[in-house]
Amino acid sequence: MIKNLPRGFGVLALALVPLPAPAQAAQTAGVKTLADAVGLVKVVEENRAGYAPSHFKHWNAGDLPSDGCDTRNGVLLGEAVEAPAVAAGCKLTGGTWQSYYDGQAATGPGALDVAHTVPLAEAWESGAYAWSAARREAYANDQDAAASLVVVTARVNRQKAGQDPAEWIPPVAEAHCRYVGEWVTAKLRWQLTADNPEMEALKVFAEGPCEDTVVQYTPAP
Repeated sequence: MIKNLPRGFGVLALALVPLPAPAQAAQTAGVKTLADAVGLVKVVEENRAGYAPSHFKHWNAGDLPSDGCDTRNGVLLGEAVEAPAVAAGCKLTGGTWQSYYDGQAATGPGALDVAHTVPLAEAWESGAYAWSAARREAYANDQDAAASLVVVTARVNRQKAGQDPAEWIPPVAEAHCRYVGEWVTAKLRWQLTADNPEMEALKVFAEGPCEDTVVQYTPAP
């Protein structure tokens, strides 16, 4: 349970663009209040045994391999407030980004991370340990849902590490509802589970300061 929640939480409605559905298995988007979405996440004891970052191949060639930009650079380009210059081999220089976790602006990609909203270690212990290598690669490079990957300062992403919302929340109060909403969106998109402390933390936000947050998700193909 998270204690001493700061006042003045910002509330953000999350809307993700649904993926085109594969012909062989039509996918449907789910639109829920945050509380209802949290209720869809299964509670299972976590299992981190055997985890290593190398189990998730990243970064791969990205959505458009012919442009030479890997997933990291593709996300950086997509989230830039001011676009960087792009040189041969998709080398990025300049540009400006806004890190919503800590409210910091950054110039140039060197001080930035492309963070997995649900970190790789958390994904592993929440069900990805049982996935194929191809599915783990798809998870680690998911550019098809806005909640999956986000550009933030490297410093704040190192603070987050592999922690879940029972252990870590962005330091900026106005980011909390967006963060929790995106966390739940990513968990539902990839059918990941939660442990009891994580679930209790999510409920604190869903039933309190973030009760008006809306989650829209499309299951990963």
